[in-house]
Amino acid sequence: MGCEMGCWKVSATSESNDTTRVDTSYHDKAFYQHTWPSMKYGWRIIVGSIVGFLGSAFGNVGGVGGGGIFVPMLTLIIGFDAKSAIAISKCMITGGATATVFYNLRQRHPTLDLPVIDYDLALLFQPMLMLGISIGVSFNVIFPDWMLTILLIVFFVGISVKSFFKGVDTWKKETIIKKEARKKSQIDGKWFDIISILAFYIGSPEDAAAQYIQTGDPAKDCTNQSRKKVISIIENIQWKELGLLFAIWVMILALEIGKNYTLTCSVVYWVLNLLQVPIAVGMSSYEAVRLYKGTRIIASKGDQQPQWQVLQLILLCACGTLAGMIAGLLGLGGGFILAPLFLGLGIPPQVASATSIMAMAFSASMAVVEYYLLKRFPITYALYFVAVATVSALFGQHLVRKVIALLGRASVIIFILTLTLGVSAVLLGGVGIANIIKRIENKEYMGFANLCKYRV
Repeated sequence: MGCEMGCWKVSATSESNDTTRVDTSYHDKAFYQHTWPSMKYGWRIIVGSIVGFLGSAFGNVGGVGGGGIFVPMLTLIIGFDAKSAIAISKCMITGGATATVFYNLRQRHPTLDLPVIDYDLALLFQPMLMLGISIGVSFNVIFPDWMLTILLIVFFVGISVKSFFKGVDTWKKETIIKKEARKKSQIDGKWFDIISILAFYIGSPEDAAAQYIQTGDPAKDCTNQSRKKVISIIENIQWKELGLLFAIWVMILALEIGKNYTLTCSVVYWVLNLLQVPIAVGMSSYEAVRLYKGTRIIASKGDQQPQWQVLQLILLCACGTLAGMIAGLLGLGGGFILAPLFLGLGIPPQVASATSIMAMAFSASMAVVEYYLLKRFPITYALYFVAVATVSALFGQHLVRKVIALLGRASVIIFILTLTLGVSAVLLGGVGIANIIKRIENKEYMGFANLCKYRV
């Protein structure tokens, strides 16, 4: 893009960290400054990689991606400006979520003979999530930093408190179930050792533990797990629903790419934007109608199937759009809303995490394309941290499944989600407040930007 609004470049050097800054002025007073550190091996890269690794491991296990940890790491440790950090965090979320999805494609539901990913649930939410992403990225350009900070603090505090109480409630229910299972089978603690031995031969300890808690019958666990073991990855995927998810992704991606070749705020630009609405609404409505008529069900809920109402389905689709808007606006994964929402619907923690991560893999990749077209991040840094997030996500999934098998409690996932949300609230809120104070001291412009006059 051209620099009609008076772009300029300067080179600044900080403590062993060369930085390139690009200012885009708006009416000679509103400007946005990109700060991209040069990629040098040193303490910043080492510490940033460690934090990114832990953030991706915990974030993908909790089903939220880890953006709330990535953004502060990229700003405080690596040295990126806030909006560039948001863009790179989206790249990391995409890498970690994609790796987690491939891992989960082989996994089964903890208590039912189903895939761990609920494809119908994903199909209901993902199209609206992607629509919200597109809206949120535009708002990210317009909204001032102080407003983003306020939204971050309010959102994370509220959702983390809610998740904590959900975790406590789930922990109590698991304790009751374990006690009832012991009484029913008239067994003592030695059965947990037997489960470990069975899991060693079955090859899926987390499912063995989950089935034990559900049925209290280790012999049945052996039969169930043996049956699941023979199911191939091809049989474990619901190809029609997955194809529809890819179709909606391709259509909206094509519209986003087309926007890059039009003049911002031109008639064609708005037409391409508005075309996303019938595509996303149409696909989610298709799934909502099937749920309403009973031709499809949220199978992961087992026998506890609700009688879906029209208003209820509309509200769920609206939540998907809201999740996408927050994700695009704040550079977070839509799972920060989807994962707690799925838990609230009664979806098991393993399924809630796996399904929200898959929806995020599609939607976050859309945000990456948008930010790339806006030239919001350096490619080398993005590729490096995507690699870190990918390896970390796989490691986290494997480790947490072992922990769940050891403790026999899926609520571990909810507490990891709560921890990730809480840390994100503190880090993002603190960084945002510090930046606001600095800008006030420097008497910088802190108003809204004009999307139609935005230039890189």
